Amino acid sequence: MLLRQRLTTLTRQCRHLSTSSSSTKIPLLYTHTNENQNDAVTLQLLSWGRGASGQLGGGIEEVRLYPAPVANLSLSLPFTISQTSGRLVQKDSEVGSGSSLNISCGLFHSGLVVDGKLWVWGKGDGGRLGFGHENSVFVPSLNPYLGDDPVQCVALGGVHSVALTSLGKIFTWALSLKVCRGYGGFGALGHSVYHRELFPRLVEGSWNGKIRHIATSGTHTAAITESGELYTWGRDEGDGRLGLGPGPGPNEGGGLSIPSKVKALPVSVAAVSCGGFFTTVLTEEGQLWNWGDEGKVLSWGYGGHGQLGHSSTENLKVPVVIEALADKRVVYIACGGSSSAAITDKGKLYMWGNAKDSQLGVPGLPEVQLCPVEVKFLTEDDGLGPHKVLSVAVGASHAMCLVSRSCC
Repeated sequence: MLLRQRLTTLTRQCRHLSTSSSSTKIPLLYTHTNENQNDAVTLQLLSWGRGASGQLGGGIEEVRLYPAPVANLSLSLPFTISQTSGRLVQKDSEVGSGSSLNISCGLFHSGLVVDGKLWVWGKGDGGRLGFGHENSVFVPSLNPYLGDDPVQCVALGGVHSVALTSLGKIFTWALSLKVCRGYGGFGALGHSVYHRELFPRLVEGSWNGKIRHIATSGTHTAAITESGELYTWGRDEGDGRLGLGPGPGPNEGGGLSIPSKVKALPVSVAAVSCGGFFTTVLTEEGQLWNWGDEGKVLSWGYGGHGQLGHSSTENLKVPVVIEALADKRVVYIACGGSSSAAITDKGKLYMWGNAKDSQLGVPGLPEVQLCPVEVKFLTEDDGLGPHKVLSVAVGASHAMCLVSRSCC
């Protein structure tokens, strides 16, 4: 009886999604083309999973069982994918003359950066969307409150948001005092105070030069300077996720609201990723450093939802190769909640882990998917080419990806 009810629900959802996708025109969110139309390329933003707070961007509360288009983007070649926590960019390719793109999924909100402009949508409580209010927004909406400096990338956390501009400046906003025990999210905004910010506000750090890379998670944030120095701030209740050692310790309620340099790293840092209770960095020499509570959420740690991808729910104390991807060249990884994703050099997307809210984008999976599965894309008679995945972002119960629909 339970199985029959589940199949009925899935059928209804598929019928609803099929009907809506064929009858609703996909909006053209952004266009920037040169005079030579032969250089134009079409990208699509797709989302899937649970969207009860509007984080899927489709304009309604819904559950998407498989990736469905949110918006089209028409760009001129060349374009670049901004550096994110799961992607290491070579120095000679970081600066380009084309448009730059970046996507991010928070707990219940989503973000997209195209050519210096930021679109955000989803749950608005705590002001996490940066519009000056706490109302939810169900479709991608342009945020005009980051000034004239073009946005380079965005990183969304649990109940806060972080943006990096092309001039190397960091802006943060949101945090619900009710959710975060009255301490303004443990200082994850880095403003030296524990107040909620409904609009983007500049982070005044002690670093010299520009910031070139940012990362965040539920309640802590990290930034890398042009010279490779790492600064962290936010929640640290004795688990060491900030990497600052015993030192002076948090300055209020388990949080540090002042960006502080991680002095224990003897080498330059190229990329950083923040997990729920840990931090991982990749150095210029290709070394992996990590610290914090590794027994809970690292990819070689807690595996209770299959997010390690090793065909089991066992915990692992050391990194182990995922056999299902061993014969593929992975160029992009992303983790969120208790799900994981990887993109190959062929533009194929694989996901594994918690599938309870359809956040893996493959209908019919068990609630715990132990091995990576390829995410298939529905094809429609839209005159566009096949789907080549460029980037992916994973939230707690939803995910998004950017794909190219024509040769580039």
